[in-house]
Amino acid sequence: MFSHIMVGVSDFKRAMAFYTPVLQALGVQFRFLEEDRPWAGWQSSPDPRPLFLIGRPHNLAPHHPGNGQMVAFLAASRQQVQDVHALALAHGGTCDGPPGW
Repeated sequence: MFSHIMVGVSDFKRAMAFYTPVLQALGVQFRFLEEDRPWAGWQSSPDPRPLFLIGRPHNLAPHHPGNGQMVAFLAASRQQVQDVHALALAHGGTCDGPPGW
Protein backbone atom coordinates (compact mmCIF):
# COMPACT_ATOMS: atom_id res chain seq x y z
CA MET A 1 0.00 0.00 0.00
CA PHE A 2 2.95 2.35 0.59
CA SER A 3 6.69 2.53 -0.12
CA HIS A 4 7.78 3.61 3.35
CA ILE A 5 6.84 5.42 6.52
CA MET A 6 9.38 7.75 8.10
CA VAL A 7 8.90 8.66 11.75
CA GLY A 8 10.95 11.59 12.96
CA VAL A 9 12.52 11.10 16.36
CA SER A 10 14.20 13.49 18.78
CA ASP A 11 16.05 10.82 20.82
CA PHE A 12 17.42 8.30 18.33
CA LYS A 13 18.98 5.91 20.87
CA ARG A 14 15.74 5.78 22.85
CA ALA A 15 13.75 5.20 19.65
CA MET A 16 16.07 2.33 18.63
CA ALA A 17 15.70 0.78 22.10
CA PHE A 18 11.91 0.93 21.65
CA TYR A 19 11.41 -0.08 18.00
CA THR A 20 14.05 -2.84 17.81
CA PRO A 21 12.33 -5.30 20.21
CA VAL A 22 8.80 -4.31 19.12
CA LEU A 23 9.47 -4.87 15.41
CA GLN A 24 11.46 -8.03 16.13
CA ALA A 25 8.48 -9.44 18.07
CA LEU A 26 6.29 -8.71 15.04
CA GLY A 27 8.73 -10.48 12.72
CA VAL A 28 9.71 -7.32 10.83
CA GLN A 29 13.24 -7.65 9.43
CA PHE A 30 15.92 -5.10 10.42
CA ARG A 31 17.50 -3.65 7.28
CA PHE A 32 20.02 -0.91 8.13
CA LEU A 33 21.39 1.53 10.70
CA GLU A 34 23.38 4.71 10.02
CA GLU A 35 24.24 6.15 13.42
CA ASP A 36 26.07 9.19 12.01
CA ARG A 37 22.93 10.52 10.24
CA PRO A 38 21.13 9.04 12.41
CA TRP A 39 18.47 6.82 10.85
CA ALA A 40 17.47 3.16 10.68
CA GLY A 41 15.07 1.02 8.71
CA TRP A 42 13.15 -2.22 8.79
CA GLN A 43 11.63 -4.00 5.80
CA SER A 44 8.64 -6.12 5.05
CA SER A 45 8.95 -9.76 4.09
CA PRO A 46 9.13 -11.34 1.62
CA ASP A 47 9.21 -8.10 -0.41
CA PRO A 48 11.70 -5.32 0.36
CA ARG A 49 8.88 -2.78 0.61
CA PRO A 50 7.23 -1.20 2.47
CA LEU A 51 9.93 0.15 4.77
CA PHE A 52 9.52 1.53 8.26
CA LEU A 53 12.13 4.21 8.98
CA ILE A 54 13.07 6.25 12.03
CA GLY A 55 15.50 9.10 12.15
CA ARG A 56 16.35 12.69 12.63
CA PRO A 57 14.34 14.96 10.31
CA HIS A 58 16.11 15.56 6.98
CA ASN A 59 16.04 19.35 7.43
CA LEU A 60 17.79 18.91 10.83
CA ALA A 61 15.00 20.86 12.54
CA PRO A 62 13.71 19.40 15.82
CA HIS A 63 11.09 16.71 15.54
CA HIS A 64 7.61 17.72 16.69
CA PRO A 65 5.09 14.93 17.28
CA GLY A 66 1.83 15.37 15.40
CA ASN A 67 -1.54 15.08 17.01
CA GLY A 68 -3.61 12.30 15.45
CA GLN A 69 -0.77 10.49 13.70
CA MET A 70 -0.95 6.71 13.75
CA VAL A 71 1.16 3.94 12.32
CA ALA A 72 -0.27 0.45 12.74
CA PHE A 73 1.86 -2.64 12.29
CA LEU A 74 0.20 -5.79 11.00
CA ALA A 75 -0.03 -8.52 13.65
CA ALA A 76 -0.82 -12.20 13.13
CA SER A 77 -3.34 -12.45 15.98
CA ARG A 78 -5.12 -10.53 18.73
CA GLN A 79 -2.80 -12.28 21.22
CA GLN A 80 0.24 -10.95 19.37
CA VAL A 81 -1.29 -7.46 19.59
CA GLN A 82 -1.63 -7.85 23.37
CA ASP A 83 1.90 -9.25 23.72
CA VAL A 84 3.54 -6.55 21.60
CA HIS A 85 1.57 -3.81 23.37
CA ALA A 86 2.96 -5.02 26.70
CA LEU A 87 6.46 -5.25 25.20
CA ALA A 88 6.18 -1.70 23.83
CA LEU A 89 5.17 -0.38 27.25
CA ALA A 90 8.09 -2.24 28.84
CA HIS A 91 10.46 -0.48 26.40
CA GLY A 92 9.34 3.07 27.09
CA GLY A 93 6.10 3.37 25.14
CA THR A 94 3.10 5.17 26.53
CA CYS A 95 -0.52 4.09 26.35
CA ASP A 96 -3.37 6.25 25.07
CA GLY A 97 -5.73 3.34 25.71
CA PRO A 98 -5.55 -0.44 25.55
CA PRO A 99 -5.43 -2.24 22.18
CA GLY A 100 -8.81 -2.62 20.57
CA TRP A 101 -10.56 -2.49 17.26
